[in-house]
Amino acid sequence: MKILHTSDWHVGKILKGQSRAEEHTRVLAGVIDIARAEAPDLVIVAGDLYDTAAPTPEATRLVTRALTALRRTGADVVAIGGNHDNGQALDALRPWAEAAGITLRGGVRDSPDEHVIDGTTAGGERWRLAALPFLSQRYAVRAVEMYDLTAAETTQTYADHLARVLGRLTESFTEAGRVHLVTAHLTVVGASTGGGERDAHTVLGYAVPSTVFPGTAHYVALGHLHRAQRVQGPCPIRYSGSPLAVDFGEEENVPSVTVVEVTASTAAQVREVPVTAATALRTVRGTLAQLAEAQVPDAWLRVFVREQPRAGLREEVQELLPRALEIRIDPELVPTPGSGARVAQRAGRSPRQLFGDYLDSRGQSDDGVRELFDELFEEVEH
Repeated sequence: MKILHTSDWHVGKILKGQSRAEEHTRVLAGVIDIARAEAPDLVIVAGDLYDTAAPTPEATRLVTRALTALRRTGADVVAIGGNHDNGQALDALRPWAEAAGITLRGGVRDSPDEHVIDGTTAGGERWRLAALPFLSQRYAVRAVEMYDLTAAETTQTYADHLARVLGRLTESFTEAGRVHLVTAHLTVVGASTGGGERDAHTVLGYAVPSTVFPGTAHYVALGHLHRAQRVQGPCPIRYSGSPLAVDFGEEENVPSVTVVEVTASTAAQVREVPVTAATALRTVRGTLAQLAEAQVPDAWLRVFVREQPRAGLREEVQELLPRALEIRIDPELVPTPGSGARVAQRAGRSPRQLFGDYLDSRGQSDDGVRELFDELFEEVEH
């Protein structure tokens, strides 16, 4: 059978005030085109369909249309909730999904059978998929346990709970003549983050060892980390990565989907298929003069300016580079704490004095900035 594995769409993403809606439309159209060309038997969307737990109607429309289009390629479609998704809201869409022939699992249900999905390909290959949406540590490890356990014990308890859950969902993976699959949205120890994930859900407290997956699984399709990669473990384990870079920390990633070919008796053959429809993210550095002469890529830009801070600098950069979404002073020009700058005592000092001390500590000598602060403070005060 052939599987198309994708995840971390993050539809509804706003990057530094810039909507990515048009890019997401092109990216998901590209994923659908790949599905039409590859003709997979099964499409797995391994979580984070949305960027927020309260998606806009436009984001919901785009996701549901994309899932419908993937189903119309002839593939079975299974999608699970991620840490950015609202699991209950996704589950509320299950009647629509079932009518459309799509399997949707937003949150963890009481019945394990809800998370074990069976299917048969057009060629007669039987498959079984254990689908585990994102399970937060606070939900998996009860509050009373979290209060009684140390941080290390809580981390281990979370990993133990995930292992038991997956063990229960995959206990039938010993049957011969069937392809056994797992999809989950979580962090595996040893995997590399992509650079734009939510830190609170990728720290070690949420990381589990790859041994939570059974050696009898033919392929494990993961979501959560945005860099496409293989993870060492007892079976083939892989993150598909995001089909577009969602933040500047991911500018070196290669957006893609993963295509897997596997049978009950042969090992999974895996390949990445690039998705190139999104606008690239790039970082540029230089003085204003250097930026004016630079060959700037056609991309959303993060700019590190090699100039001393002054009023109006941001506007000058944006005039030179209209696609600059993030503008910062180059960190090399910013004094580090403890470099001799005097730390002001706050008690008894006015906001103007404190702001002046802050500017002095940062090497800021432009009187225009101080004057702007004075005007703003006077306006707010009166």
